[in-house]
Amino acid sequence: MAEAKISLGRCTNCGGRCFIKDYELGELVCEKCGYVAEEHIVDHTAEWRAFDEEEREKRDRAGAPLSLMIHDGGLSTMIGRVATRSSEAQFDQERANRMARWQDRVRVSNSADRNLSHALSVMMKVGNALNLPRTILESASLTYRRALRNKLVKGRSINGVVAASVYISCKQFGMARTLEEVASACAIAKKEAGRSYRHVAWDLSALLPLIPPEYYVTRFSEQLGLPRSVEIFALKLLKVAMELRLTSGRGPTGLAAAVTYAASLLAGEHRTQREIAEVAKVTEVTIRNRYKELLEKVDITTPI
Repeated sequence: MAEAKISLGRCTNCGGRCFIKDYELGELVCEKCGYVAEEHIVDHTAEWRAFDEEEREKRDRAGAPLSLMIHDGGLSTMIGRVATRSSEAQFDQERANRMARWQDRVRVSNSADRNLSHALSVMMKVGNALNLPRTILESASLTYRRALRNKLVKGRSINGVVAASVYISCKQFGMARTLEEVASACAIAKKEAGRSYRHVAWDLSALLPLIPPEYYVTRFSEQLGLPRSVEIFALKLLKVAMELRLTSGRGPTGLAAAVTYAASLLAGEHRTQREIAEVAKVTEVTIRNRYKELLEKVDITTPI
């Protein structure tokens, strides 16, 4: 039995009827002269190139890319809810909404999935509040998954473990974010975030390099609106303090706040200790103590 052909227009070359010759490419070919209507070709091939089979297997995909920020990795199907006022589509609307509800129940079927789903939504809000890149959030979600798998979340608040995971990821990637900022974004107290951080970091044996105080100097200078010359002089003061080993046993944020305060005084761009303390999330006493130690060891009486 011959396959029925459906005409899809007239040929621009001879006026004959055009039919689909290749359903994979969508080529429209004239039955009379064989002319191919190039403007109607739909390319369904991939947008990437591969030069060998191994590269093709790596790049080949179907659907959205996998993401650790989705509790199931993005592998499940999501059914959207129908919103229409048509009386004829009322049955279809109820049926689609019922399917969507059951699909949500299947995707989050146990307590671990519910915990992870809620934690990742909180983590996304924290990332938006702190302006964190996607890479750090992906790493933080992996840390939270490990904590959940090792039962470290039991007996602790979800927001506390989320704060610990985000702070650990920031330290691993060298992102200058203080624990108080992360705790504030998670809407919990700094003390609670600190307890969760120590608990998770200790049990997971996370390698946490110290964030250099230079990163905090640059960040504090930007937030205080100081000129670039003040920032450079503050970095020079910090380098001298490190050579004199004044940084030993001192917090990086307090030391960065002290050198920023000293540089602003000498440059005539005066910022009060309270202003710097609010930006650095340290107390004014800490800034004064670090500043006095700096005055005792470093001669900074010469202006810039």
